[in-house]
Amino acid sequence: MSQDEVAVDAIKHALKALRKRHLLEEGAHAPAIVALSKPFIYQGSEWKDKAENLEVELQQCYRAQARLSEQLVVEVAECRASKALVQEKEAIINDIQNELTKTRDECLQLKVIVEEKTKALELVMSENQELKAQLQEMTVKAKNIEAENKMLIDRWMLQKMQEAEHLNEANALYQDFKDQLKASGIAQLARQQVDGVVRQSEEGAQYYGESTVPNTCKHRIHAHEGGCAAILFEYNSGNLISGGHDRAVKMWDTNTGSLTRTLYGCVGSVLDLAITHDNRSIIAASSSNNLCVWDVNSGRIRHTLTGHMDKVCSVDVSKISSRHVASAAYDRTIKVWDLQKGYCINTIIFHSNCNALCFSTDGQTICSGHVDGNLRLWDIQTGKLLSEVAAHSLAITSISLSRNGSVVLTSGRDNLHNLFDMRSLEVCGTLRANGNRVASNWSRSCISADDNYVAAGSTDGSVHIWSILTAEIVSTLKEHTASVLSCSWSGLGKPLASSDKSGIVYTWT
Repeated sequence: MSQDEVAVDAIKHALKALRKRHLLEEGAHAPAIVALSKPFIYQGSEWKDKAENLEVELQQCYRAQARLSEQLVVEVAECRASKALVQEKEAIINDIQNELTKTRDECLQLKVIVEEKTKALELVMSENQELKAQLQEMTVKAKNIEAENKMLIDRWMLQKMQEAEHLNEANALYQDFKDQLKASGIAQLARQQVDGVVRQSEEGAQYYGESTVPNTCKHRIHAHEGGCAAILFEYNSGNLISGGHDRAVKMWDTNTGSLTRTLYGCVGSVLDLAITHDNRSIIAASSSNNLCVWDVNSGRIRHTLTGHMDKVCSVDVSKISSRHVASAAYDRTIKVWDLQKGYCINTIIFHSNCNALCFSTDGQTICSGHVDGNLRLWDIQTGKLLSEVAAHSLAITSISLSRNGSVVLTSGRDNLHNLFDMRSLEVCGTLRANGNRVASNWSRSCISADDNYVAAGSTDGSVHIWSILTAEIVSTLKEHTASVLSCSWSGLGKPLASSDKSGIVYTWT
């Protein structure tokens, strides 16, 4: 039973008790009232006073009963209000207790997290202390290594100075021998003069003619559609070979400017060309990730060399043997191929893509020019890097070896053309010109057959000719209307050929 019901029952019992008491009092006073209502003849004033007093007491009892009833009702209402307030307070207390419980749980969780974070912080601090100790050890080691490196550099510089002295002595001896040989060979050179062109020959060596500075356009040839990126001359011949964006390789007679043969079978744009020393095989580097090898006599493809994973941008044939071919592609590899067997015999992997390469005169070393601007020398047997030098501030676009093999020409996107000594990789000349801007990452420059001149094209369509001896421009050829991509000098000394982005080839004499 609830408290309200208990209070209501108590009030009812109290009312019943009051009614019962009232009835009893009425019953006790009834005779007196009856007696008083009858005429009192014999009663005196004493009884009358008692009756009045009793009536007054009865009225007072009624009034007291009414006051008690009102007070009881008020107390019941206050009790109910107090009970409702108590219930509200109890609900608030329960809510506060629930919040307190949640807060305690959260506090416990936070304590656990704080303990974990404290442990993690202690671990990090311990690791930090260990790393500081390791850093101090590495700093000491670095200082020691730096000191050792400085000492090694000093020793290396001393050795280089000694080698330079020995090299100067050897050069002096060589110059003396050369002067003696020149004096003894004057008569032989006179006998070898043919049609006003002096040609030197040694046993097993190639013929070459004294180059003249070109200044006149001899032929304008519309060679290819979409651009001509590669041209070269046959050995000991005036026949020109060109490759273009139209996937064709064409052969031209520069005396007449006429087309003599077209080689088909390449499925991508021709980016570079090479030819064996017997003029029997032509190799084309293609944007289709492979190299095509044609037999010149039959005009048919002899091999398709596959293995590169990106476009092949440069190719060259060994100066010693027509068997070995080197190629560079944009898959960061340089591959050496056996042309007789038709497969790759060595692969060199490097982090910087190679734009151009060539063989050294001994056929054992590859010179490569890379996108990072460095010139590198590789051993083709082992694939090891022999040496390297920062040749240009931007990508190297072309590499050409001089006829005697002592100097290598590099051209770069920094619009410089540098000449390096092959033995020391030291710069022995820098060629530049106002307005000479290299057109692409595969713009090819060249050295004349007698190693006296350098030719390079520009984005404005001009071809600049420098004298290697004076590093000055001796001629500027202006006929092209598009950017010049490639230059090639005939081994006979003339003509010079140049090609541009519109597929036009010019020959110059």
